[in-house]
Amino acid sequence: MSKLLKPKVSIIGAGNVGVRYAYALVQSGFAREIMLVDSDRAKAEGEVMDLSHGAPFVSPVEIFAGGYSDISSSDLVVITAGKKQKPGQSRIELVNDNISLYKTIIPEIVKYAPEAILLCVTNPVDILAYAAFKISGKPAKSVISSGTVLDSARFKFELSRHFNVDAHNVHAYVLGEHGDTEFPVWSSAMIGGILVKDYCLKCREAASCDHQKKLDEIFTGVRDSAYKIIQKKGETSYGIGLALVRITRAILKDENSILPVSTLANGFLGVNDVYLGLPAVLNKEGVREVLEINLDAEEQKNFLKSATSLKSVIKQTGM
Repeated sequence: MSKLLKPKVSIIGAGNVGVRYAYALVQSGFAREIMLVDSDRAKAEGEVMDLSHGAPFVSPVEIFAGGYSDISSSDLVVITAGKKQKPGQSRIELVNDNISLYKTIIPEIVKYAPEAILLCVTNPVDILAYAAFKISGKPAKSVISSGTVLDSARFKFELSRHFNVDAHNVHAYVLGEHGDTEFPVWSSAMIGGILVKDYCLKCREAASCDHQKKLDEIFTGVRDSAYKIIQKKGETSYGIGLALVRITRAILKDENSILPVSTLANGFLGVNDVYLGLPAVLNKEGVREVLEINLDAEEQKNFLKSATSLKSVIKQTGM
């Protein structure tokens, strides 16, 4: 192995999500060293060989396959490893299986890369991020999950397609659980600086469009999109891979970017001791602060519902 290069990112898990992330990260140029760790060492080595052959087309980056001892000096450790739900297995059983897996993974990460930021991707991400926080003993700011970053991206895409504008000019959040109780923040959703509710009135189709019905359909499609993708192709990986690169950029480049990662709620609307998607300022230290975004009455209700649902699962796991 060559001398240490920085920034260094280690990926735990060489499954579809881990490899898609690695592929997008290689192309981004944000990391100078990438370490891929998997229980199937041969697969990890094969993925590294394949990725490395793109060297003439990307910014210089060294990619390796290794064990936990090789993640030392990582700036960021991304955990994509996890068990899939088996036929007949309940959600709680799956959660407990993945918590058990984390109980073997997290101590190894803390041992060899104690200063690294932990980014959890294993589903259910909010519960697993909370488990990683508890198991690691690290400060909450250093342990996050991908939260609703991907959900918000899906939301922006669908809004951009409906209004026929560039998705870069859509600013909107999906918050709460990365899952069935997530909710859209319509009250602050904007198209080019104009609130969506006002933009609808200016739309060329305003006279013939049932605004609220269409907006509800858009969000329902966003919330259920993962189910549809899994039904059609068996898994989701490209979107989350790119979402992880966006989070990685915010951390490695010390951007102070605001992204709805899953982080520890600390008093927002009276909610504590649970991880869920909230707008957070991200930099090289992890979460600098959580923004207490203004929510309308319905959104507050949905936020509390999401927090209650996640707390119920956490209680059942005994964490």
